[in-house]
Amino acid sequence: MNTAYMAVQFGRFLKVRWLFLLLGLCALNTLVAEELDAGQQLLHEFVHDMQSLSARFEQSLIDANDDVLETSSGTVDIRRPGRFRWAYAEPYEQLLVADGLNVWSYDVDLAQVTVKPQADVLRNTPALLLGGSDDVLDDFDYLGSYEDRGTVWVQLRPKNSDHGFSKVKLGFTNGTLSRMMFDDTLEQTTLIALLDVTTNQRQEDDLFEFVVPDDVDLVGVPIVAAPVSAADR
Repeated sequence: MNTAYMAVQFGRFLKVRWLFLLLGLCALNTLVAEELDAGQQLLHEFVHDMQSLSARFEQSLIDANDDVLETSSGTVDIRRPGRFRWAYAEPYEQLLVADGLNVWSYDVDLAQVTVKPQADVLRNTPALLLGGSDDVLDDFDYLGSYEDRGTVWVQLRPKNSDHGFSKVKLGFTNGTLSRMMFDDTLEQTTLIALLDVTTNQRQEDDLFEFVVPDDVDLVGVPIVAAPVSAADR
């Protein structure tokens, strides 16, 4: 399974190309001395103030004719920097875990686990917006914001579209991320609704750890963290 496929999987998991994530002024850090508009302010707070998020999600893939191609649902957990868990329950069980070093993709029906270096898989994808570090906005252009039925939509465009995404929209309701839309270069849109959202709450560490189950095929070799020497402790 190649990197492009993993990126597509995140488009499905975010559905992590997640997944999930920046500004017309190139980087948010340059806005310190300037007044932010409503969308920029929400984006700033989301990237800099949100350290964790947990929610249920409902996801739809829509084609250029506004026909729904597929729907799915499950749960998502995010911890900054660089960790998330995107678990599909319906219509099939599938799991994507980013542990800070690797991205693990587990297809239960296929009994197959694929692992890739996290930096390679998530580069220039919406996943960076969800779990990336404070400088994540450097990889997106800010296109403006608008309000629709109580939700403020922030529009972003990846500076690099190699992974197949042309536009990202994040919807904030009462200041909390509640909707995500990802337009791809195939003229399809992934729409994700977040439900029962909680932020900056305690999360168990094992949410972001992946243990390869017995009797499954493992594709790829995970990166292993270098041991910490006594001098570095």
